[in-house]
Amino acid sequence: MIIYNARIFTASDDNEIIENGYIGIGGGVITAVGRMDDFDGDPDAGDSIDASGLTVYPAFVDAHCHIGICENGLGFEGDDVNEETDPSTPHMRAIDSINAADLCFTEAARAGIGTAVTGVGSANPVGGSFIAMKTYGSSRVDKLVIKDPCSIKFALGENPKSVYKDRDETPMTRMATAAIIREQLYKARRYMEDKAEYERTKGTDDETTRPDLDMKCEALIPLLERRIKAHFHCHRQDDIFTAIRIAKEFSLDYVLIHATDGHLIADELRDERAQCVIGPLFADRCKPELVNQSIENAAKLHKMGVEFAICTDHPETPIQYLPVTAGIAVRGGLSKSQALRAITINAARICDIDDRVGSIEPGKDADLTAFRGEPFDITEKPEFVIINGKFVD
Repeated sequence: MIIYNARIFTASDDNEIIENGYIGIGGGVITAVGRMDDFDGDPDAGDSIDASGLTVYPAFVDAHCHIGICENGLGFEGDDVNEETDPSTPHMRAIDSINAADLCFTEAARAGIGTAVTGVGSANPVGGSFIAMKTYGSSRVDKLVIKDPCSIKFALGENPKSVYKDRDETPMTRMATAAIIREQLYKARRYMEDKAEYERTKGTDDETTRPDLDMKCEALIPLLERRIKAHFHCHRQDDIFTAIRIAKEFSLDYVLIHATDGHLIADELRDERAQCVIGPLFADRCKPELVNQSIENAAKLHKMGVEFAICTDHPETPIQYLPVTAGIAVRGGLSKSQALRAITINAARICDIDDRVGSIEPGKDADLTAFRGEPFDITEKPEFVIINGKFVD
């Protein structure tokens, strides 16, 4: 397949925009990208598309949401986002709760969102895993996986306090929330050391006792080995600093999720080289820790050189409005180009899936969306969407 005569927003590292170009697709991946002046094939061959008047973008990436795990149109029966029976549940796997047949995946795909990073909520200080997955192609989640686990979710601030206060259980303070996170990480680190010592001494006179299986600790091994990142739910600046403090203590790769007060401490986040996923931007200040929420957050973070993505936190904002929320950041002072990067390559890079999605480059998945107008415009919808080289119907 060839898409030709297109304006192409590549979202590549050099920010290249090709004013009149082509994209080759084969086997579900992008095989070629270039200018029409350099095209030597037959644009009319096969199922090619004349994209005159259209701009083609990478299919959008929502870097943080709860699609499929907090189901469409259902109450408790379809709400599997929080296991509110234990404040430390790192062994909870999002993939075991996601209903890939949820209508919201169809709505996401038709709106040009090709990838969702989705998982557990923020009731527990240590919540469980997130998964990066495609929004289209199967009703079986296993066939949609890009990366599992993608991250481990931790939560700071009001949410864990609110959940467990009502039950008169720990944690009821920010101190206790941080203590539970530390305790679980210390246990996991010791568990790793004990396993390594057993393997080192196995079969010798000094053989140590093999540690009993601990699924909570097992789930945290990829995190402590820095193969996946910690995603810290944090709005208020003191909670942001607690996330950074804990991440440093345990040498974790980390991402600040929401970072609502980020614009107030942008210089600190720059100095820490922190990555942020901000949003939802299309929301009210529904709780005290959102008092400083501002649509200028993205612009101020960018001005200070902080890398960030924009998310919907679906269902807080329905996932199909991801590009519209990026437009709200434009209203807050962010450039259109940076807003697009915040829902394409930045989102993919922060979630460590940029080898597959997030930009239009040879070798990456053929996930594309084309608009005649601005994607930020709520009245616009894609002219077509392609995910894994297939048209979304």
